Amino acid sequence: MVAQSDSRRRQQELYGAAIGDVLERVTSTLGLSQAAVARTIGVSAPMLSQLASGRRTTIGNPLAVQRLRALVELSDEVVAGLAHSQVAVRLEEIGRQDSTTLTGPSARPTGDPSTAQLLRAVASGQDLLRAAETLAAEHPALAELIRVHGTGSPDEVRRHLDGLLR
Repeated sequence: MVAQSDSRRRQQELYGAAIGDVLERVTSTLGLSQAAVARTIGVSAPMLSQLASGRRTTIGNPLAVQRLRALVELSDEVVAGLAHSQVAVRLEEIGRQDSTTLTGPSARPTGDPSTAQLLRAVASGQDLLRAAETLAAEHPALAELIRVHGTGSPDEVRRHLDGLLR
C-alpha cells in the first residue's frame, strides 16, 4: 500500500498539486461542500475524500479530472472578479460537460480565452460592468464586448462571438 505522503506527492506530479489542496481552494473560494464538488465532477463523495486525504492517488475518470480543472479555473475567475451571478451558471455548465469535450481543442470553447483573462487581469467584474455602462451610449459594441467577455459565461461568450462572425 502506498503511504499517504507518497500518494500526495504523486498527485502533485500528475495534477500539479495534491488533490486535497486543490479541493480546499475550490471549496473555500466557491463556497461548496466536498459533496457538492464530488457531484459536480462526477465522482462519489467517499472517493473524493480518499483522494483528498491521499488514501487514493489518481482520479480514474478523465472527465472528472477535466471537470475538476474547470472548477479550479472558475475559482481563479471568482478571485479575479467574476460576477457572483455567473458562478451558479458556470457550475451547472461544468457539471454538464461530457466526454465529447475531451476531444475538442479545450474545455472552454470560447474562441480566444485570453480576452477574458486580459480583461479580468486589469479590472474586477464590477469595474468591467461599470466601464461597459460608461461606454454604452457612444460605443455600444465595445461596451457589449467588455460586458460579455469580461463577466459572461462561456455560453454567452460563444453566442457573442457567433453574432460577430456572421
